[in-house]
Amino acid sequence: MAYFFVFCLLCFGLFFFVCWLLQKLSDRVVEKPVSEDNKAPQTKYDVFVSFRGKDVRGNFLSHLIEIFKRNKINAFVDDKLKPGDEIWSSLVEAIEQSFILLIIFSQSYASSPWCLEELEAILECNKKYGRIVIPVFYHVEPADVRHQRGTYKNAFKKHEKRNKTKVQIWRHALKKSANIVGIETSKIR
Repeated sequence: MAYFFVFCLLCFGLFFFVCWLLQKLSDRVVEKPVSEDNKAPQTKYDVFVSFRGKDVRGNFLSHLIEIFKRNKINAFVDDKLKPGDEIWSSLVEAIEQSFILLIIFSQSYASSPWCLEELEAILECNKKYGRIVIPVFYHVEPADVRHQRGTYKNAFKKHEKRNKTKVQIWRHALKKSANIVGIETSKIR
């Protein structure tokens, strides 16, 4: 029962933070000068959620998405893909068209090349268009993500066997994103 209460508190806390952020930024004009080749695509989604399905889809994410729906926050989750959509280009388009990019780092996030590719695209979108990135550390410590320890270390041992060049890019992306102030579920009591 206590775990469920903390879990609900975390979902609501994250929801209210996203709402507050959307409210604060909705009236603000982007102050960065943007060149024509850097012009940000128009936003279609309030939030894009990057996650490892097997870790969060049936619990944390489903509650968070339900809260978003009830409060009319348009969140892109991969269930919005339609039959016939080309997966990767649809994901990149959704990332580019989202105001907030929410990354839910979980135990097996780094084991998925799809998640790591999304992370790369998210950081590129942040750099190129100034989109907001919010990391959530769900049952992992930021230092484990930053330094690829624990399950992240094990995942990278497997990735290194396939593509060492890509692994270096992914390591850098994890380090950079884990250095952004985020929400740590372990600190919510």
